[in-house]
Amino acid sequence: MTTEAVLQSLMRGTVDIVSREELAKKLSSGKTLRVKLGVDPSSRDLHLGHSVVLDKLRQFQDLGHTAVLIIGDFTAQVGDPSGRDSTRPVLDAETVAANAKTYTGQAYKILDKERTEIRFNSEWLKPFMGGQPGSGSDFITTAKNVTVSTLLGREDFKARMEEGSPLSLLEILYPVFQGYDSVAVKADIELGGQDQRLNVLMGRDLQKLNGQEPQVVMTMPLLVGTDGVKKMSKSLGNYVAFNDQPNDMFGKLMSLPDALMYNYYELLTSEDLAAVKAGHPMEAKKKLAGQITARYHGAQQAAAARAHFEQVFSRKEIPDEMETFRAEKPGKLSCLIVASGMAKGMNEARRLIAQGAVRLDGEKVSEDIIFEPKNCVLQVGRRSFCRVVK
Repeated sequence: MTTEAVLQSLMRGTVDIVSREELAKKLSSGKTLRVKLGVDPSSRDLHLGHSVVLDKLRQFQDLGHTAVLIIGDFTAQVGDPSGRDSTRPVLDAETVAANAKTYTGQAYKILDKERTEIRFNSEWLKPFMGGQPGSGSDFITTAKNVTVSTLLGREDFKARMEEGSPLSLLEILYPVFQGYDSVAVKADIELGGQDQRLNVLMGRDLQKLNGQEPQVVMTMPLLVGTDGVKKMSKSLGNYVAFNDQPNDMFGKLMSLPDALMYNYYELLTSEDLAAVKAGHPMEAKKKLAGQITARYHGAQQAAAARAHFEQVFSRKEIPDEMETFRAEKPGKLSCLIVASGMAKGMNEARRLIAQGAVRLDGEKVSEDIIFEPKNCVLQVGRRSFCRVVK
């Protein structure tokens, strides 16, 4: 392929590039480029929103370049403020470390392991901030508690200050930390979501200050979550995780509004969008759900998930296979829901009951009744079933 053809291919699906001319120069140099993507392990799972930029990173790998995936174990404890309307809760080091362990295996569902360099930014940011390994500096401790009311460089910061929401000095400094990542790994290109534009541009500035050639910046669209309103986020509960079970993944994707479904086609597949829109929406949605489920679980599991969905939701039948739970003594229905693993806690179980999301043998239960042990099918929500035996 010519440089121009490669450039056109890489620019497909991007929102912004700084700059096209610089990217063309780097591509034509014949050098193996270092293409950076940073992810903060703020939760245990990567989700489809991450796959938009990971797909672009894989595209560079397929052209022979090196993916530098930075796990932000340091910056996750700061919290990326991009697009946030409130301060992100500070995570402790143990939680971040546990989350980080899950990220690499999930990322390899998209990336070529042989062309991927995994780095953790605590490697250089702890010394950068003056802290010793295993401890933070006094500066970090202080900065977490300093509220800034004068800096209006970012729209999300400005909005928070106008609303009276706290904004710490540490959050203001987040782009500096992310920018220094580019210096540390000598990035040629950095990828990010469109809400990361200020952060990734900071990398260019810091590289110039450190005598490096500035990286090219490429931003990608944000994937709207399953609620159809805000960007996909684990904290908002509107996500489809790489590690979701096949039935859950397929079911979540089938719940998308039609308009959002087409956006998913555009950002997550290579399908001809015009051809998709010319077909029946329900069949198009099943095809989308099948393609994405197959990507993370294989074609056989995707086909089984489609069959499960059609049995349970299209024909409103009880699935043939489900987990079994033995109820040995009477107790609150909410206790049964938690004990069977269909809710994480009592408050969630009671909320599901009050919302009418719980059924026993197909009959809706709207009160937290005393459950007398019997053989029945417990259904929680649209997709979760459990066979209760006494």
